[in-house]
Amino acid sequence: MRGAGDQMTVGERIKFYRRRRGLTQEVLANLVGRKVDWLSKIERGERDVRRLDVMSEVARALRVSVADLFGQPVLLEDENENDDVLKVRDALMTPRRLSHALFGTTAEPLNVNPQTSSHFVEQAWDAYQAGRLGRVINTLPGLIEAAQQLEDVANAGGSDARECLAVSARTHHLAATTLSKLGESDLAWIAAERAMQAADTSGDPLVLASAARAGTHALLAVGRYDDAVALGSRAAEWLAPQMANGDPSALSLYGMLHLRTAIAAARRQDRAVATDLLRRASTAADELNEDGNYWQTGFGPTNVAVHEISASLDLGDVPYVVAHGPSIVVDHLPAERRATHLVDVARAHSMIARDDVALEHLLGAEALAPQLVRHSPAVRETVKAMHRRAPVTMNFTSSPLSGLAERCRAVQ
Repeated sequence: MRGAGDQMTVGERIKFYRRRRGLTQEVLANLVGRKVDWLSKIERGERDVRRLDVMSEVARALRVSVADLFGQPVLLEDENENDDVLKVRDALMTPRRLSHALFGTTAEPLNVNPQTSSHFVEQAWDAYQAGRLGRVINTLPGLIEAAQQLEDVANAGGSDARECLAVSARTHHLAATTLSKLGESDLAWIAAERAMQAADTSGDPLVLASAARAGTHALLAVGRYDDAVALGSRAAEWLAPQMANGDPSALSLYGMLHLRTAIAAARRQDRAVATDLLRRASTAADELNEDGNYWQTGFGPTNVAVHEISASLDLGDVPYVVAHGPSIVVDHLPAERRATHLVDVARAHSMIARDDVALEHLLGAEALAPQLVRHSPAVRETVKAMHRRAPVTMNFTSSPLSGLAERCRAVQ
């Protein structure tokens, strides 16, 4: 049930779905090419599934999604204790979007225009990069409704049709990226598909390349790493001619597409492809020659270094992440990117049971972007593992770890 929190561990969920499928430990272990002892320890919580490609194999064997094994998202509460994810769902799944013939345009049209809508969408993007996910979620229903009406204007053949579609693509891209962060993978896919459709119709190459980032986010969220690599690589290839004149926007989008596909390749344990994609992104960053933020990408040499750390973590190079991650200076990057990097470094330290250092980094990330950290499935699983390892003599009611676990809904 969404919103109640989820205290089950990944191992407990694997056990739940295994039993629901009527599989023995031996059968499931054989399906994923592992020993029964390995699976038994996973289910008992004595070891963690560190690699996402292994998690994907288990999910496929159980016929569930990777998101199912990470657990249901918890309520997103902002400073006013609002939770409007369900309103975002309603906005994305309104029946009138299924058929223009049946429903026509909105019965009570809003006074929307692409210039005003674009201004509000970019403000919401700024809030996302500042880590204020609650504010983004609260504004998305209205933004999505306005975007859908802009599409109606475009479909009616308005002179500013291309601009209307571009705003819709940016709106749905923001929705897909935000929902992916919160573990709402199914909704993220719906939003990403809408972003791609609007971008396709707009005919603007930069809009389409940006929307393709939303598609890679959604595919990563559901564990479809091969598809994420295919989409991101195809979009980058298609965008390449736009970089002939050194356009910084094109360079940034091209570089970010390679960074996202590098993460997808790392998660499927394809080291050679991940390394090549990171190299291409680095070349684009060198040509850009700054840590810019064109199209809210935050792209530049530092972001490449941050993604190298993230890819190394997914590839299992934990000692490398521990040794090099903390030394990257990220103070000038958007808060969302800084917090995400700190979470990666914290996860690496947790994997080698350096929980005191991991906690320090997690609390630092939380200070930067509280809602992003508290509602991250990856953070929740890391905190659960740390909480299980904590000495029984620790005063749980007052410890910083216990407080974080409660805020992340990792414990009751």
